[in-house]
Amino acid sequence: MHRWQHFHQRSNSGAGFGSKMAALAAPILAALMSFGPPTHAAGYPEKPVRIVVPTTQGGGADTLARHIATRVGERWGQQIVVDNRPGANGITGVEAVAKSAPDGYTLLMTFTDHFVNPSLYKTLPFNMAKDFAPVVFVGSLPFVLAVHPAVPANSVQELLALARAKPGQLNFGSAGTGGSVHLAGELFKAMANVDITHVPYKGTSAAMPDLVSGRIEMMFPSAITAKPFADNGRLKLLAVTSAKRSPDVPQLPTVAESGIPGFEVGIWYGVLVPAGVPADIVKKLNADIRAVVSSEDLTALMAKQGVTLAPGTPEEFSAFYTAEMKKWAKVVADAKIPPIN
Repeated sequence: MHRWQHFHQRSNSGAGFGSKMAALAAPILAALMSFGPPTHAAGYPEKPVRIVVPTTQGGGADTLARHIATRVGERWGQQIVVDNRPGANGITGVEAVAKSAPDGYTLLMTFTDHFVNPSLYKTLPFNMAKDFAPVVFVGSLPFVLAVHPAVPANSVQELLALARAKPGQLNFGSAGTGGSVHLAGELFKAMANVDITHVPYKGTSAAMPDLVSGRIEMMFPSAITAKPFADNGRLKLLAVTSAKRSPDVPQLPTVAESGIPGFEVGIWYGVLVPAGVPADIVKKLNADIRAVVSSEDLTALMAKQGVTLAPGTPEEFSAFYTAEMKKWAKVVADAKIPPIN
């Protein structure tokens, strides 16, 4: 019971005295209530903010986090510190944010793999669906379907025909079991109903030489990784994996329009906070991050690295990553990828 309600009930037993007190207190209470609940974002941020990046320095997530930190920090007149926390396929950094105070002073630069991990690991020290609140989707980087020039296929349909004629004989490489590149291949297999063999490597840098040399026939690298090899004729690019054609490789059709409707995969990036951060702080973070991510200079800068920026609302981001978790859970289950302890 509210303190005012308790006092009011007690004073009613005192007849006239209670009525007088109620009459005096009513306008005071009305005035106090007119101010509404406290606004947490009014003075936010009052100290440096930390954005955790669960990778080493360099690469898409780190690059985006640093651009956001610099530009939003300038808007605020307050420093945003980038804190790289690599390890355990991103789990180390994600856990650090999950266990942080829900006060808006710790952010997480998240990406696709964090929403695949719940399907890959037997246990995690956090729950992606419950321990975080969405702030904003930032952008995405598509893959391309790349094949060695010796592969007798110049389109997705020709590649599918080849795979069906030679079940299990085409090999696709990846940067490691359970990673985005691997799951792109598994999604391709499942949606096209073809039998191709996965060959895992320890990173893209280890897989690409074997693709270029022809030791493996195909792979789903990022467009920015594959383009230099395609430009000098050492790879053929058949399609892009985004829902729409990519401005980075506008000549390529999408996999979806090439005969596998609904196929979409790539690396995407977004910002989360621990669950429980006040809604007005989340709203401020969303507005300020969207403002800098929507700027022409950052859009142009990231486009040169193959990243398409497309910020939206927290609600849109929540719906997106919820669907992503369901999507990848099915892919992992269908591919019978063994769980990681």
